[in-house]
Parts: sequence; structure tokens; C-alpha cells
Amino acid sequence: MTDTTPTAELSAAGVSIWLDDLSRQRIASGGLQDLIDTRNVVGVTTNPTIFAGALSKGEAYVDQVAALAASGATVQEAVFEITTDDVTAASDIFRPVYDRTNGVDGRVSIEVEPGLAHDAAGTVAQAQELWAKVNRPNAMIKIPATIEGLEAITATIALGISVNVTLIFSLQRHREVINAYLSGLEKAKAAGIDLSTIHSVASFFVSRVDTEINQRLEAIGTETAIALKSKAGVANAQLAYEVFQQAFSTERALGLLAAGANKQRPLWASTGVKDAALPDTLYVTNLVAPEVVNTMPEKTLDATFDHGVIPADSITGAYDEANAVLDALANEGVSYVDVTQVLESEGVAKFIISWNELLDTVTVALDAAKNNAEAPSAL
Repeated sequence: MTDTTPTAELSAAGVSIWLDDLSRQRIASGGLQDLIDTRNVVGVTTNPTIFAGALSKGEAYVDQVAALAASGATVQEAVFEITTDDVTAASDIFRPVYDRTNGVDGRVSIEVEPGLAHDAAGTVAQAQELWAKVNRPNAMIKIPATIEGLEAITATIALGISVNVTLIFSLQRHREVINAYLSGLEKAKAAGIDLSTIHSVASFFVSRVDTEINQRLEAIGTETAIALKSKAGVANAQLAYEVFQQAFSTERALGLLAAGANKQRPLWASTGVKDAALPDTLYVTNLVAPEVVNTMPEKTLDATFDHGVIPADSITGAYDEANAVLDALANEGVSYVDVTQVLESEGVAKFIISWNELLDTVTVALDAAKNNAEAPSAL
């Protein structure tokens, strides 16, 4: 693999490239390994939408579905087995990356059921089930950053389980997520757990912020409002990096780091552009700095590899400009608090819809497998 490709340059700048996609076909075909070898991919994120898409094109799952149907598995049991098997297999593919990076990368994330987003105890219980079933040190359990999720994050980290915190939209919630992580580390330390084995990322969503705010700016319709379109997502994420820098420079955080803890890295999520008029690498090249992750859909990854122009750092010198963007939005009457609350609620709702689609897809597959098994032989 050449070290002069844009994805290699992005990695050298301190950005870990993760793929926002997973399927059994991608695992079995060698496609995932190829992205590791040629595109500098060092991790994978999944969510209910991704699994629903994978199962809807489910040829690679036929044999397992037949076995699960024969065993009398419920649809919930089948989904649990299918998704954890994919994550386990992907974790094994990424194990050399995990070893080479001392556990920083080589990570594969799997999400708790989105219906548990407002159930802290249920989230912690399922996080433990998923962690035990995958049984790989490079797995990460995704927990949404709802108010209830904050409690679950602390409790899960306290058990020594690595966590990918998802659906973060606001700077204030990002601060609360970091606090939840540090609180979990403190509990883990008190329990005698080796802090160096616990890793976490804080998944800060980018393009969805622009999509929501752009709609509001278009409704306002003034020249100054229109001029602010597609600027908020990057500005918001850049300021999230400042929050990260500040939070891990405190006496509290430094003490935990000295005890072996890892920083909770910012992860840029929702990095595919939704507006075809925008540069297709917008949410990559404008969010370059050390100690971050960018999880990309394959289309964005390919665009970055093909023609991404990678700066050394496009974040730390941009804080004043980023603050000015958010101030200008407020002056236009766009409520940052309302936008981020709407996005969190919509984010949970969308994943619930995808989860139900996943259950429906597997239900149909199980029923078809049972009918095939019961069909009389032609012999």
C-alpha cells in the first residue's frame, strides 16, 4: 500500500479511517480485508440501518437463517445471533490492526437495540450480553447519548466494556458524554480494572446538522441566511474537538490518563454529503486533526481515496470562525438547542424504524426457511 494516497495522508495526519458499513458478503468476499490493505481502513461501525440493508440482500445469510429456523429461534434470537456473528468475524479480521495499534484501532462497533435508548438498566444489560457474545477485546458497544444513555455509558465503562457513544449532536451533550466516560473510568479504577483495556469514542454527527439547519435557513430565505447553508455541521464538529481538547486537559482527566486510561476520541459520523452540490469530501477534509476517527460510507471513502486533498490540520485554527458561524445562525433565529434536540429524537426514531425493518426481514426469512424445510421432497 502506497503512503502517498489521500487516505494514507489522512491517516498520517492522525485521523483513523473507519468504514460505516458491514455485511457478511463484505466479510466473506475479502472486500473488508481489501479496504484495510488499500484504503487505510482501521475499523468498522454498524447500526440497525446497516444491518437491515445487509439482511435485505440476504443471500449470504441463507444457511444460518435455515439453521436458526430449524432450531426454533425467535426473531429476536436470530437477529442477535446473525449480527453478533458478523461483528465477531469482522473483529477477527481487524485483530492485527488492533494489536499493531495497541488497541486504539481495529475496532468493530455493534449497537444496543434502539428501543432501549431511554432505558439505562436495559441498555447496560444488553451491552453486557453483546460484549460477552462477541467476546473480542476489539469490539465496541454502541450506546446512544440520550439522557438515560449517559447513565448507561458510565455503568458500562465501569464494567470494563469499551463503548462507542452514538447520536451526539450538541456541544453540551458532548461535554456530558465525556463526563460520563470519566465517571465510568473512576468506577472501573476503584474496582481494580486495568484502565488501559477500556477504549471509547464519542460519535459526533455532522451532515445531519446541516440537513436540519439548511431547511430552516431556506425557510427564513434571506440572503444572509442562505449564505450560512452547509456551514453549521463542520463548525459544530470543529468546536466539539475543542471540547475534547479542553476536557482531557483537566486535572481530573490527566489523573486518569496517568493511571493508564485512554482518551475518548471524537468520531465524525454522518460524513456522507446529502447535497450533491457540495464537495463529496466536505466532511473529511474540513475535519482533520490528531486523535480523531472519521467513519465513512464507502462512497465517501472512495471519493477521499480518489481525489481528497488532505490538510495537516483543518480544525484547531478554525475555532473563531466556527463560533462565528454558530453566532450568525442564532442571529438568523435558528435555535441551536432546538435543532440538536430534534436531531437526537429523530436519530433514535430512525434507528427504531430500521430495527423494526430488520426484525421484519428476518421474520420473513425464518418463515421461508421453515416452509422450505416442511415442503415435501420431490423424490
